[in-house]
Amino acid sequence: MKAHTVVIVEDHILLSQAIASLVNSFEDFNVLYTCKNGQELLTKLKTPSNIPDIILMDVNMPILNGIETTGIIKNEYPKIKVIALSVEENDTTIIKMLKAGAKGYLLKDVEKDVLELALIETIKHGYYHTKDVSNILINSLSDDYSSKIQLKDREIEFIIHTCSEMTYKEIAEKMFLSPKTIDGYRDTLFQKLNVKNRIGLVLYAIKNGIYKL
Repeated sequence: MKAHTVVIVEDHILLSQAIASLVNSFEDFNVLYTCKNGQELLTKLKTPSNIPDIILMDVNMPILNGIETTGIIKNEYPKIKVIALSVEENDTTIIKMLKAGAKGYLLKDVEKDVLELALIETIKHGYYHTKDVSNILINSLSDDYSSKIQLKDREIEFIIHTCSEMTYKEIAEKMFLSPKTIDGYRDTLFQKLNVKNRIGLVLYAIKNGIYKL
């Protein structure tokens, strides 16, 4: 019997079957079942024997999407770890999934070895991120590094706003500052926190308790 269980939530049946076959080929993982949407998953989870270690969650699905479903799972089944598996690679979607409680975010064209590594690392450490995000976590989100960083009140306010769906222009209006000043905050924080994009700021905020999930 394999050590860890996985559930796949994906509305495209052929793709779901392909992912299940792939996961079942991994030494330590077994697919319990598949679901076509979040609502079907939540119904299944009411039976204790249907609770997995990890859920591979699509983002865009009918009836109940991956973001909403992940938020519910985080609150009602906190021991289940969700990894997003999506074709969406825009910042907004990734940020929404991380805020909802996803422990990782992978694209559907991910290599087999990377998918297996993501499952292993999520079991072992509680999360997995791709190389770019891992570098952000290692270089700028470690406790030792973070404890040395001094942020001004307005910088903290800006970081909190970046965790929302507001554009930088809307953040400028909210803070009663010019877009140019906001660009300055952004560039300064990118350098100060050693991050490359808005996702890095959000991860920093989550990791250091500036933004509460």
